[in-house]
Amino acid sequence: MLQFFAYDHLPPTMKEVSRPFGAMAENMVKTLPRNPERTVALRKLLEAKDAAVRAFIAK
Repeated sequence: MLQFFAYDHLPPTMKEVSRPFGAMAENMVKTLPRNPERTVALRKLLEAKDAAVRAFIAK
């Protein structure tokens, strides 16, 4: 699931929006035990990241 938090391919301004979510996802994978609740937490974080990126590019 961490692949969806990658941000190196993004333009610099969008990297700044996406980077904190990637860092948090990596921290969650390192510190939380692998179980269904960790998956739910990562999925919701991914939803939040996607919404933040959409908010950034919205006109």
